[in-house]
Amino acid sequence: MQDLTTGSLSRHLLKTTSFMLVMMVFQTLYFLVDLYWVGRLGTEAVAGVSIAGNISFLTLAIGQMLGVGTTTVVSHAVGRRDQAEARHLFHQALLLATAVGALFLVLGLALLGRYTRALGADARTAALAADYLRWFVPAMALQFPLGAMGAALRATGNFRPTMLVSTASVVLNMALAPFLIFGWGTGRAYGVAGAAISSLVAIVVGLAWLGWYFVPETAYLRFDADGWRPRPAAWRRMLGVGLPAGFEFSMMALYQFVVYTVALPFGAAAQAGFGVGMRVIQAGFMPVVALGFAVAPVAGQNFGAGRPERVRATFRQAALMASGVMALFAVLSHVAPDAMIRTFSDDPALVAVGSEYLRIISWNYVASGLIFVASSMFQAMGNTIPSLVASGARMALVIVPTLVLSRQPGFRLTWVWLLAVTSVYVQLALSLWLLRREFGRRLGAPALSGAGLPAASPPPIPATSAPSPAPPAADRSARTDAA
Repeated sequence: MQDLTTGSLSRHLLKTTSFMLVMMVFQTLYFLVDLYWVGRLGTEAVAGVSIAGNISFLTLAIGQMLGVGTTTVVSHAVGRRDQAEARHLFHQALLLATAVGALFLVLGLALLGRYTRALGADARTAALAADYLRWFVPAMALQFPLGAMGAALRATGNFRPTMLVSTASVVLNMALAPFLIFGWGTGRAYGVAGAAISSLVAIVVGLAWLGWYFVPETAYLRFDADGWRPRPAAWRRMLGVGLPAGFEFSMMALYQFVVYTVALPFGAAAQAGFGVGMRVIQAGFMPVVALGFAVAPVAGQNFGAGRPERVRATFRQAALMASGVMALFAVLSHVAPDAMIRTFSDDPALVAVGSEYLRIISWNYVASGLIFVASSMFQAMGNTIPSLVASGARMALVIVPTLVLSRQPGFRLTWVWLLAVTSVYVQLALSLWLLRREFGRRLGAPALSGAGLPAASPPPIPATSAPSPAPPAADRSARTDAA
């Protein structure tokens, strides 16, 4: 366990962010390498995997629900120096994640055919998406318990095990993918299904490996025979924090579903161009995503320990870091969008859609980075309702007009990208206002001034008490994606 309630906040943020960034760079590298190999199979294959990949946002939504709840409640227990409660909450998180994973597996396999037929631009694209999902759904189901273990470790300030296991499993995934996709050395090519099979194998290995960190008697969080009895009250605590955050990701999945649907008349190349553009954005957002993973436990431990001045300072420093990184990525997306898209396909129609998407969406990168940091602060304080409200407003401003405009003569996908940019700035303004209000409620004094940065120091929060329950008012945590 690492104590994040003392010492330099900048050092804590940079150290924990670096661990997460290494892990995410390898994960993103896998996604991009995977897409590169699939791209060799043709535009329909890219479109099929992109459609199937939309299910990944649903997985992220559920994983966010479980991970945010786990990190928040465990980090508060760690901040209060209550190791027994932290261990018990870890067991409850793992039980809940396993149950959710089993339900996801059953429903995912039952509904995948209907889903791929609904979104496929043609029968070939739908068939390839189904081939991929038959293996990828089990892989995604196993990610829930894997994510719960990683979230619990992050809450204790221990990022190294998750980084090592995740990096190694991603390397294994990348190594297996071309052999299974093209049949190198075996003579049996599985095509797009091979990419999903390699993911499943890597996740099984990673799950077993990460679980080993909870076996030693000296582990701060360890497996305990007495901890497996279900505690519904603990589940309610975690879901109370995690459900709104997970619902945000569900709305992002809905947004992508809508985009793929309105793109149907434009063909597989348009769907694939949007899918490749989304992958590039996910890659570029990895530094700020890693920063968000660092912000939640750092601010969460300090909140649990009754250190409000360090909670506010965490937001200020993380906001500055996120703005700088996202500004650089925005410049790159303006200067060389074609080159980034052509890495995965040289189809002119695909490149045109993907490049235009990147060039327009890049105007909201900095705003999206700030939104993500604000979301992590809501998570750290145990109330993700504000961020949900801000994210919901954004989705309403994109999805409803998109559905209306798609029925108009001369409809173009560019209109959707412009709506997305506008909505992010609305979400940013609402997120910062809600964060200011939440700081005032939770930390005892007005917290934001000027550009959304903390102000004066309020009275400390009693370190011996648990965080106050989330108010029923409209509030919730924000999203990462610039899409």
